[in-house]
Amino acid sequence: MFTSDLLSNKRVLITGGGTGLGKAMARRFLQLGAAVHICGRREEVLEQTAAELSQVNLSQARLPGAGGSKKAKALIHAIPCDVRNRDAVEAMIDSIWQEAPLDILVNNAAGNFIARTEELSPRAWESVINIVLMGTLHCTMACGRRWLREKHSGTVLSISATYAPVGSAYVVPSAVSKAGVEALTRSLAVEWGNRGIRLNAIAPGPIPTQGAFSRVLPLPKLEPIARERIPLRRFGTTEELANLAAFLVSDGSSYINGEVIRMDGGEFLQGAGEFSNLGRALSDEDWESLKPRKKS
Repeated sequence: MFTSDLLSNKRVLITGGGTGLGKAMARRFLQLGAAVHICGRREEVLEQTAAELSQVNLSQARLPGAGGSKKAKALIHAIPCDVRNRDAVEAMIDSIWQEAPLDILVNNAAGNFIARTEELSPRAWESVINIVLMGTLHCTMACGRRWLREKHSGTVLSISATYAPVGSAYVVPSAVSKAGVEALTRSLAVEWGNRGIRLNAIAPGPIPTQGAFSRVLPLPKLEPIARERIPLRRFGTTEELANLAAFLVSDGSSYINGEVIRMDGGEFLQGAGEFSNLGRALSDEDWESLKPRKKS
């Protein structure tokens, strides 16, 4: 289903696009023909990523007039922006719109860390909430208002977390923020759907990325514990996340609206079942002893 022109003529903005999941999505979208803008707070990182991704191989795309022999250059643009700052977001969106409207917004910028909640300062709470929840709100409203005013269809994809619906100890600011992102996604999917704007989210389980993974699993001994919680006994990959994202922002999923797609190898369901851990706790001998015995 991932044809080389799946996202051709689509203009995309990915927040937090310089590293990790954002960078992986930018790479995949470029491969599928999109023009991609990435934003983030660190200009140097953005420029390095843009330079790297400008060399992405567009397997079927070719420059007009080149006789089919010269590959087209990936369309990647880096824009420094702190999504916590509403004015900065509006200025960024204005600069993009001067060329043409966006078609797709990916709310990926995030912040998270492990901590005992009673030890968090007000600034620690604000640092996460302002990026994850308010940043998503600023970008979504900036694009949404313009799409509605211009009667231009649009797609918003936000990155949530598997614990958003139920909460999680030790990452409470993130849990609060991601729950808000999911509520925003579902609410606006209904409110804006009849005007050509659809919103969905992905809730990924553990996916190793530089930086983010070290903050939520800061000690090496925590990784095997986390892996054991997943029925597939492995972590996800950035490529898998990027493929799902590409499908959800493409026209091929145009009837999917207001959904949060969990992508975690079954981890959430493993924790939900009362007896799910028995597969690890009981030996073959234990299972044999539990079999019903025929009465003689």
